[in-house]
Amino acid sequence: MKDFIKYTLASMVGVMLVGVFTFVMSMVMITAVGLLSDDPGSIKSHSVLHLHLSGTLQDRADAENPLAELMGNSALASQGLDDYLTAIREAATNDDVDGIYIESGVLDSDYATLQALRKALVEFKKSKKFIVAYADSYTQAGYYVASVADKVYLNPAGMLDWHGIASQPIFYTGLLEKLGVKMQVFKVGTYKSAVEPFILKGMSDANRTQVSSFISDIWQGVATAVSQSRRLPLDSLNAYADRYVTFSDAMDYKRLRLVDDLLYVDQVRDVLRKRVGGVAPKLVTPTQLALTAQPKSADDKVAVYYAEGSIVDVSGTGAMMGSSQEIVGSKVVSDLDALANDKKVKAVVLRINSGGGSAYASEQMWRAVQLLKKKKPVVVSMGGMAASGGYYMACGANYIFAEPATLTGSIGIFGMIPDASELLTQKLGLNFDVVKTNESADLYSMGRPFNATEGAALQGHVNRGYKLFITRVANGRTAAGKKMNLDDVDRIGQGRVWTGNQALKNGLVDRLGSLEDAVKYAARLGKLKDYEATTYPAQPGWFEQFSKATEQDDYMERKMRTMLGQYYEPLSFMVNAKQHNTLQARMFFIPNLQ
Repeated sequence: MKDFIKYTLASMVGVMLVGVFTFVMSMVMITAVGLLSDDPGSIKSHSVLHLHLSGTLQDRADAENPLAELMGNSALASQGLDDYLTAIREAATNDDVDGIYIESGVLDSDYATLQALRKALVEFKKSKKFIVAYADSYTQAGYYVASVADKVYLNPAGMLDWHGIASQPIFYTGLLEKLGVKMQVFKVGTYKSAVEPFILKGMSDANRTQVSSFISDIWQGVATAVSQSRRLPLDSLNAYADRYVTFSDAMDYKRLRLVDDLLYVDQVRDVLRKRVGGVAPKLVTPTQLALTAQPKSADDKVAVYYAEGSIVDVSGTGAMMGSSQEIVGSKVVSDLDALANDKKVKAVVLRINSGGGSAYASEQMWRAVQLLKKKKPVVVSMGGMAASGGYYMACGANYIFAEPATLTGSIGIFGMIPDASELLTQKLGLNFDVVKTNESADLYSMGRPFNATEGAALQGHVNRGYKLFITRVANGRTAAGKKMNLDDVDRIGQGRVWTGNQALKNGLVDRLGSLEDAVKYAARLGKLKDYEATTYPAQPGWFEQFSKATEQDDYMERKMRTMLGQYYEPLSFMVNAKQHNTLQARMFFIPNLQ
């Protein structure tokens, strides 16, 4: 007994010592980062805003992690469009900032986000300050943004990717046939293509039509913007894409006027030095410069509520569309109720970036928007996507803004349930029997597919979901002054995806504009002259995010996600179909734009 007590106490002391050591080391690391870093709120003369277009650019930056730089782990840091736009506006008016240096890398972002960033850079040029861009190699997305610069430089051994836009969805039907699995699909919407990868081996004619339409519209906007900035004919840019200019000699990029010169990075530093008067430029990050911007302080507030990711009923089930972010219906309902009852908040802007998800959660959030709208104006700002369930959230607002390249619409509903009976009974040799009290007691039996009666019942459920969806849209758009009935919505619905440009023409959105435009309009509806724009929901601190990520870390899941890449999300949804609501208001899983 004495030995037991002795060893137990020794173990407890050991655990305590490890905890103290970990805490002390963490404090040492944080202090070291603080000592190694400049004060982010202090901008010195001859500073240059450094936009490093690399990694993933999302709507809203995560809380800044002071350990990210020291540990050299880019996964601990994130880039937010909100910081970029704030920093660019600050750079235009801050006398200590001489210009902007765009360093382009491998940038993962949608075209609507890139449009917003590029538009801010175009506006910045009115300040008469310089913009210089450089890359070892330009991706098409990076070049689209960088082309706005006064001078565009490329490494002499570099490449410039310019190929147009393609969509290449992946179809799993052949694989499922080999496994003995069939997907039982119930849907409304001729263009509702989220189910096609699981039941077809190629795009339907309707899906091919809609995809061709929206990628052509996005490409037209991209090529036109580059044409205007580089003073190149639009026909020439399309010809370059057709002739595989990506694989040209670097000298050809200069001859074709896609870039201004071929320089090494040390030579670009010399260019920047000359631009700031012959002294070494001080490069500042968007986060550093954004911190110096003085937010307007006022008693009245316009709340900007960010909703990004897949729409889910339960937290932790929505890592779709290549994103770990999710919109949890119950949390959004609670948050919007709090904003409705906050007397300082006079208007609300919903910033939506979602391809949809649970139809049930979407309906609950629609209801929350209606209750909120009874007390104060609600304006929607669409990001990269606000489609299907994302549009369901938006349709009841007072006014809707979108970027030209926003993917929206996709008004449709589907249910998809796997039938693995062939795999289980014929390939694996399992047998199933049943005793039941009622006809539908074994509705989701693993040993058989749906029968005709069950299929008809589920299809009726889906039909009612679609009718409710188009009713919400018709009522919301009519209240906003568009005067739509159910037939009107059905004609532009049927699951069809539209760009923001196209949605403006068919009445699904009210105006093309940025998040800043939406905030100004919300203030106007709220009859506000002096107001403060505040963001919601509150961001968790960096340590909380780090701890949560560590607690939820799943080694096997990370390995599967890395190994399967773009295949992971749709396959995960199929395998875990029972965890999701039967009714899905979801656009295709991954846009697959290349």
